[in-house]
Amino acid sequence: LGTMAGGAADCSFWERLLAKQCRIYELRNKERISVAAASKLLANMVYNYKGMGLSMGTMICGWDKRGPGLYYVDSDGTRLSNDMFSVGSGSTYAYGVMDSGYKYDLSVEEAYELGKRAIYHATHRDAYSGGVVNLYHMRQDGWIKVSQTDVAKLHYQYQEEKQNL
Repeated sequence: LGTMAGGAADCSFWERLLAKQCRIYELRNKERISVAAASKLLANMVYNYKGMGLSMGTMICGWDKRGPGLYYVDSDGTRLSNDMFSVGSGSTYAYGVMDSGYKYDLSVEEAYELGKRAIYHATHRDAYSGGVVNLYHMRQDGWIKVSQTDVAKLHYQYQEEKQNL
């Protein structure tokens, strides 16, 4: 599962190419590629185009033999692993929310709410981030789509909560 930010054509192309390469790996090796290997594959592919005007930032997450994995890869071939990332032009707003609300022992529901709130702030404050909060949960048995919420609806909900404090 991944999310992309940047030029639509670049993101679409590299996402499709990575999916194809991961599928080829699976057919050859009779097992799925690890999250680390998939992210390394993408980083190596885009590094060859460094300085040529690509515009892409992505988070790749998954669950493999080593457990959950989360990686950030950008169009310069930079690849980082961490517990939390935000990508795209609205990411600074999302980081502000995540930094203030993240703790290691969040419940699943608290994590959903923190994610939703962080994405809301990114999309509400940044004109290029869209108007919908799509929330997914990566689990050991695959990913699930948790919710798809219009930013306007969340805006009024959060404003009402603020007034009731």
